[in-house]
Amino acid sequence: MAGGGAVTRPRGSGEQSSVGPARVGAYRWERRLPQSARWVSHSTRRLMTADRSPIVTESGSGARDAGCPGRRRAKRERTWPVGLRDAGRKRRDDVARKLKSDKVLFIAALLLVCTSIVMVYSASAAIAIDQLDESYYFMTRQALWAVLGVTGLAIAMRLDYRAYRNELLVYGLLGIVGLALVYVLLFGTTRGGAARWLNVGSLGIQPSELAKIACALFTAMILERRMHRINEVRYSILPIALVVLPTALLIYKEPDFGTAASLILMVMVMLFAAGLNYRYLIGAALAGLPVLCFLAISEGYRLARIVAFFNANADPTGKYSYQAKQSMIAVGSGGIFGLGLTNGLQKMFYLPQSHTDFIYAVISEELGIIGATSVLICFCVIAWRGLRIAMRAEDQFGAFMALGLTTMICVQALINISVVLSMMPTKGIPLPLVSAGGSSLIVSLIAIGMLLNISQHSTDAVEA
Repeated sequence: MAGGGAVTRPRGSGEQSSVGPARVGAYRWERRLPQSARWVSHSTRRLMTADRSPIVTESGSGARDAGCPGRRRAKRERTWPVGLRDAGRKRRDDVARKLKSDKVLFIAALLLVCTSIVMVYSASAAIAIDQLDESYYFMTRQALWAVLGVTGLAIAMRLDYRAYRNELLVYGLLGIVGLALVYVLLFGTTRGGAARWLNVGSLGIQPSELAKIACALFTAMILERRMHRINEVRYSILPIALVVLPTALLIYKEPDFGTAASLILMVMVMLFAAGLNYRYLIGAALAGLPVLCFLAISEGYRLARIVAFFNANADPTGKYSYQAKQSMIAVGSGGIFGLGLTNGLQKMFYLPQSHTDFIYAVISEELGIIGATSVLICFCVIAWRGLRIAMRAEDQFGAFMALGLTTMICVQALINISVVLSMMPTKGIPLPLVSAGGSSLIVSLIAIGMLLNISQHSTDAVEA
């Protein structure tokens, strides 16, 4: 140690100051820069090294030293805080993960839509020629609805599902749906004895289809916030009942008993998944049984359909059992491989609504058990992937939302197929993604898009 207190080190010593040689080597090339550039370089270095986290260094020979072989080459060090490096890597990983949608779900839905366009043409060509003198009329409209629905799917798939948690959005959607249902009851277009359609130009829209998505979003939002006290009726169940039951009542008054029942069943499944005690579910079922019986006998045609379902001989004229009988004839005549595409006979004015509510019977007749089972498998895949997405959702809102949307599609498909196979009394409810009609197709595809977006944000990226 010298008298001035300066620290001296041997020339050949391997020890170096943590700031001496490294900073001197780094500053040599900065002396050739303007003063403003040197200030920016120094400021950047201070910002980069201000973090006390470990420093990752990447060393390399300087470009200036490459042209000076006689001079000792100084290695420049580029310092990056580990926190900054990990943050950038995490952002890249998140982006890569969010781009992964459930391809299996998308393919299953797309197969059903393609089947819909083909089978709607096959089932409606004779009717279109007889009524409109144009065999491609219903197929063209269905293809147009499919394009609009796929567009809605693409938009919904890119919208963050967490935005639907907004109270203003949910209550606004419920208000619009409620007003539309009231308008349909008062001024709606009546088809087949039911006022279910709201005319927008030349297009007919069913607000009841949109009501199912609105109720699913509302129920998911309430359950996420109050499921910790799910067994408190006033706190958790009453707000949902005050919204869902009036909506179902408006749909029932159209009349559309099938859609109203599927809406209530969807909400019940969501409540069950939230952990609602069994005694409430059993109590609700017992309380709803007298109501169901009253609704069944309140309209004569409903009671006649139920009686004809249990005893076909009670309807000798076939007024209330004719459609079910013709449907079974179509299903039974298809065999294993079917009669061939467009070769079915029951669609030739024997089976009413062959291209809408009873299109599954035409599929069974023309494509046989193989075609009918393939359609059923597609719906099973949608149920499987939808439940899988719900189980792997990032938060509870996404889980309940995925469960509600999956139940909405699959329960409606189950009811329709059960009616076609005479496992339930005849009820006019379309087969999602397959039956002719724009409202059901578009709403179902939008629901699929929402499911795909939830899969992108899942804690474990859904693999195809």
